[in-house]
Amino acid sequence: MFLTKDQIRNALATCINDAAAQGVDDVGLHDELAAVSDSYDALYAFAESLAERPMRADWPFVEPFDFDAIRAEWSSDAIDTDLGASMSAEEKAARVEAAFYGRVAGCILGKPVEVMASAETLKAALEPLGQWPLRDWVPEECLDAINGLGIGWRQPQWLETVAGRIAYVTGDDDINYCVLGTLLVERKGAGFTGADVQKQWQLQLSPAITFGPERTMLLRRGAAGNNYAPVDEADAVRWPTMLNPGSELCGAFIRVDAYGWAALGRPALAAELAWRDAATTHVRTGVYSSMWIAAMLAASPFVDDWDELARLGLAFVPPRSRFADVVRESIDDVASAVDWWSANRALVARRPEAVHCMITQEVGTLLNTLRFARDTGEGICLQVSQGNDTDSFGATAGSLLGLRFGADGLDHDQWIKPFNDDLRLAMVLPPERSLQAMAERSSRLPSML
Repeated sequence: MFLTKDQIRNALATCINDAAAQGVDDVGLHDELAAVSDSYDALYAFAESLAERPMRADWPFVEPFDFDAIRAEWSSDAIDTDLGASMSAEEKAARVEAAFYGRVAGCILGKPVEVMASAETLKAALEPLGQWPLRDWVPEECLDAINGLGIGWRQPQWLETVAGRIAYVTGDDDINYCVLGTLLVERKGAGFTGADVQKQWQLQLSPAITFGPERTMLLRRGAAGNNYAPVDEADAVRWPTMLNPGSELCGAFIRVDAYGWAALGRPALAAELAWRDAATTHVRTGVYSSMWIAAMLAASPFVDDWDELARLGLAFVPPRSRFADVVRESIDDVASAVDWWSANRALVARRPEAVHCMITQEVGTLLNTLRFARDTGEGICLQVSQGNDTDSFGATAGSLLGLRFGADGLDHDQWIKPFNDDLRLAMVLPPERSLQAMAERSSRLPSML
């Protein structure tokens, strides 16, 4: 099914705004788009031309695309050492298993309030219920309160994810990608390519359970040929830069946990594997943030200080990028705060425009959680309480903290037992129906690279 011409125009208008945020000289571009004739060929030609537009003369950032150019920008501290050489294989497995459980619990905790609510909205809804900040699963009464505060809809999976109704792990893209990454490492080791990532999506994901650039790439792959016909990979390399709205949002960020787990102790390798996956759909901040979090995941059990961990991850992204500025500023905001709420206020005040799925505020909230959480359970609650993309960043917080605190950091009776060992993945041919079995498979990743 083809997109209509109006749909393509709307997507191109978003792409122009994205390009402007990435430093492209956008003067007159919206007027040019309005003047493009109403034909698919003309609209496609305009989409192609956007990737070739010159940068603004005053653009101060250096943000390369290909891996070798990115690696050339890495800090001298970004060396491929094994931080985990002294940790036993058994302990590595236990840490990754804890990260898997933390990711699942954080995702499901955040799911019912994934309604683009801000931290202020959640506070206003939860405080009268005696539930602020969160300490347990979201009560249904919170959703009524959120509706009363002007958000007039409920997340469709709320019935499966609020307190008292949870009986299994409901399907979600944040969990799908984690499992798909595990399967990819099992099948290909460290040698997988971006084409392997996209082929796996074709075979195991419906476009309906993907969003943004991931859905764009699945539809584009499908249009390029059937599952047996080769795709022109030279052409596919251009896809993230052409007619791809949202190419700096958090879609790639949520896909890379398995690579950090597999490369436990080796942040340079984790960052490289994350690039191979992320660069199939995203550019610049969308890619760099994925490399940053993968490196942090790989180093999390071995670095005690939250700010040292954040700066270690920063060594694996271009230091003259907008994303690097975001991380450095977020570190300063969180470090100077007296508690997690004041840190959140500072982060929101710095970037009030950055909301759901936008990385630039949410990485700061993640650092806020890392600083103030005393265990994994408290951490996923703090992360979700900060609003925005609550399930995605709740999941990432659970993964990072699971690696840090290990099995003792999460009360399984509270956070895992309600799932009844029932994992309902929203994907074709799910590898496991047992949550425990999938956790055990994930725990074996560090022994595979």
